[in-house]
Amino acid sequence: MTKRVLIVSPHFPPVNTPDMQRVRVALPYFVEAGWEVTVLTVADPTPTAPVEPELSATLPPAVRVVRARCHSRRWTGLLGVNNVALRSLPWLFLTGRRLLRGRRYDVVYFSTTMFIVLPLGRLWRMLTGVPYVIDLQDPWVTDYYERPGSPPPPGGWKYRVAQIMGRALEGWTMRRVAGLITVSDAYSDTLRARYAGLRATPAIELPFGSPDPDLAHLRATLAGRPHLLPAGGLRLAFAGALGPGQLAAVAVLFAALAEVRRAGVPVTVHFFGTSYAEKSQPATLALATQYGLLDCVREQPGRLRYFAALQVSLEADANLLFGSTDLAFTPSKLVALLGTGRPVLALAPAGSAMIERLRQLGQSCVIFSPSGADQASVAATVNQLRELAAGRSAQTASAATERYSARAVAARQLEILTAASAT
Repeated sequence: MTKRVLIVSPHFPPVNTPDMQRVRVALPYFVEAGWEVTVLTVADPTPTAPVEPELSATLPPAVRVVRARCHSRRWTGLLGVNNVALRSLPWLFLTGRRLLRGRRYDVVYFSTTMFIVLPLGRLWRMLTGVPYVIDLQDPWVTDYYERPGSPPPPGGWKYRVAQIMGRALEGWTMRRVAGLITVSDAYSDTLRARYAGLRATPAIELPFGSPDPDLAHLRATLAGRPHLLPAGGLRLAFAGALGPGQLAAVAVLFAALAEVRRAGVPVTVHFFGTSYAEKSQPATLALATQYGLLDCVREQPGRLRYFAALQVSLEADANLLFGSTDLAFTPSKLVALLGTGRPVLALAPAGSAMIERLRQLGQSCVIFSPSGADQASVAATVNQLRELAAGRSAQTASAATERYSARAVAARQLEILTAASAT
C-alpha cells in the first residue's frame, strides 16, 4: 500500500532558505521509494529570503505543493512581526486540518526552524489521529546566550519572546511526537533529560547530507555562469551565515593569515551571505582591521542565491568551516562542502561537536582553546595554509561521506517516518 506523508515547511521554493533544503533534496528519493508526498507551505507575498526560481525546477512533478495564505509584511512589519510562520499560522492550521481530514495520510513530517508551527502536529493528531515526526535542525529552546561569556542574543526582544513561547510549548508538543530527527545527538539528549517520556520515542541523529543532484546540476551548467571569485593566489571561501559564536574561529584563522601574509604567501579570504538581516554590516570587519587584513579579506554580508553559494564552494581553492562556542552546533554545509571535492580548512573550539563529526568523516580540524586563539592552533592553521598554497592538501571527500549522500540521508528519514506511521 502506498504511504502518504504531509510535509510541513513554511519556507519552500522558490524562496531560498537553509531550513527547507533537507526536505527539498530528499523529495526525489521519497517519490522514488513509492511515497506520495504533499508539502504544506506558505504563499508569502513579501518573503524575507531571496526568491530563486531555479530551485523550483528541482522539485519532482509528482510532489503536490499546497500553499496556505499569509499576511504581508507591509502590515505585520508595523508590529515588528516578519516571521513567515507567525504571519501564516492560522491558515497553516486550517489548511493542514483540511488536508488531513480530506484523505488518508500516514504521517506528518515537520522539517523547519520555524518552531512555532511544531505544536500544530499535536493539535492535528488530537483532531485526526495522524502521528507526527519532528526534524530539529536547531534547538527549539537553548540556554546558550545565558551562559557566562556568551555573545548577546540576536533579535533582542523577539529572541526573548521566542524563548518564552518555546519553553511554554516545547514540552506540550514533544509529549505526543512519534519520532525525532536531530542534526546532533546533543539536541535529543537534552530533550530526553527535560522530558522523561521521550526516552521511549524513536530518535536518530541525522546531519545534513550532500546535495548530490544540485552539485551535478551546477557542474553541468558552471561554464555558463559568471565567476564569483577573482583569479589569483590561494582563495579561501565561506558562503553562509556567520553567527557570533563562530567569530572565535575566524580570529584563529586571521591570526594565522596575518603570519603567512607577512611571509609573502598570496592568500585572500572571501565571505558571502554572512547575515540574514536585510540591512547588515560585515561580521568580519572588526577582526580584519585588528589583524591588518583589510587588503585581503572581502565580505559581502547580503544573502546569496542557493546555487551561487554552491558555486562559490566549487570555485574556491579551499572552503572554510567554523565551529561555534555553542559546542553542539555543527554546520549544515559540512557534508556538502566535502561533496564538492575541494579541500576544507576547519577550525573549532575544543569540545565542539563539529570535531567529532569531521573525525567520523576522516577529516582533520584545527582545535583551539575555548578562551580564544592560542599559539598551537595558530601554528597548526599556518601549516595548513602553507600546504594549501603549495597544492599539497589532500583533504577532500572520503568514502565515509557515502553515509551522508543525498540518497542515504533520505533513506534514513523514510525509516523513521515508516516507524512513526505504524504508531
